[in-house]
Amino acid sequence: MSELPEFPEEQATPEREAATRRSTWVSVAVNVCLSSAQIAAGLWAGSQALIADGIHSLSDLVSDFVVLLAVHHSKKGPDADHQYGHQRYENVAAMVIGGLLLAVGIGMIWAAVHKLQAPASIPAVHLLALWVALGALAVKEALFRYMLAVAERVRSSLLVANAWHARSDAASSLIVALGIGGNLLGFPLLDPVAALVVGLLVGKMGWSFLWNALHDLTDRAASEEQLTAISAEILATPGVLGMHELRTRKTGDMILVDVHLEIDGTITVAEGHAIASQVRKNVTRRHPVLYVMTHVDPAELVDSLRQESSPGDVLPTLDTPLPAR
Repeated sequence: MSELPEFPEEQATPEREAATRRSTWVSVAVNVCLSSAQIAAGLWAGSQALIADGIHSLSDLVSDFVVLLAVHHSKKGPDADHQYGHQRYENVAAMVIGGLLLAVGIGMIWAAVHKLQAPASIPAVHLLALWVALGALAVKEALFRYMLAVAERVRSSLLVANAWHARSDAASSLIVALGIGGNLLGFPLLDPVAALVVGLLVGKMGWSFLWNALHDLTDRAASEEQLTAISAEILATPGVLGMHELRTRKTGDMILVDVHLEIDGTITVAEGHAIASQVRKNVTRRHPVLYVMTHVDPAELVDSLRQESSPGDVLPTLDTPLPAR
C-alpha cells in the first residue's frame, strides 16, 4: 500500500473544533426553548405564522446535530480509505442543511397557500403571539451575530451556513411579527401571508446552500483571489523561475493544489526536491491549503516549448512525450 501524503501540523485545529461545538450547543439550547415557546404560543393564540416559525426553529435542531456530526468526522486525519482526510464531511453537512431548509420552506409554502384558499377559516390571533414573535426576533438576531463571529474567527464555511440559518430565522420572525400585527389590526390574511413569505425566504436560502455545497463536492476550484495569492506565494519561493498548470479543488474549507514548477534544469534532483518542499511549506503555512502536489520541469525546456507552441496550447511535461525535433 502506498504511503499517505504528509499534512502540515498547522492544519490541526482543536480551537476550531471546540469553538464549533460550543457555538452549536448554544444554538441547540436556544432553539429548544424558542421552538417550544413559539409552537405552544402559536397553538394557543391561533397564529399559523408563529407555528411555522416555531417549526423553522425546530428544524435548526436537526441542522445543529448535523454540524456536530460533521465536526466529529471531519477532524479525523488521513487513513487508508480517505487519504486526503475527511474535510468533505463539512461539505456534505452543508448540503444536508441546505436540503433541510429547502424542504421546510416548501412545507411552509404549502400550508400557507392552503390557508389562503380558505380565508374564512383564518382565526383572529391573540396579542400574546405578537410578544412571542418579537422576543424570538431579538433572540435569533443575537444568536446569528454570535455564531457569525465564531465562524469568521475560525474560518469555517459550515459555521457560516449555520449562522445564516439563524439569520433566516430572525428575518422570518420579523415577517411573522408584522403578519401577526396586521391580523390584530383587522387584516386576518396577513398571518398566512407572513407564513408564505417565510417559506419563500427559507426555501431560497436552502437552495443556495445546497447548490454551493454540491459545487464544492464536485471539485470546484478556489476563488480568483485565492488563486492569485497562491500563485504569488509560489513564485516568491527562491529557486522557482516560473510555473504552469496550477489547479485547485475544494475539500471542506481547505484547498488541494496541483502545480508544475519551473526550476533551473542544471541543478541536482536533491536541490529541485528542496525547492518543491519549500513551496509546499510556504503555501500550506500561509494559505488555507491542505496539500500541494508539485511536479518539477526544467525552466529551459519549458521556455523553448513556449516559443514553439501556439497560444492556448498545453505545455508538455517530463511525463509527456516531447514532439519530434
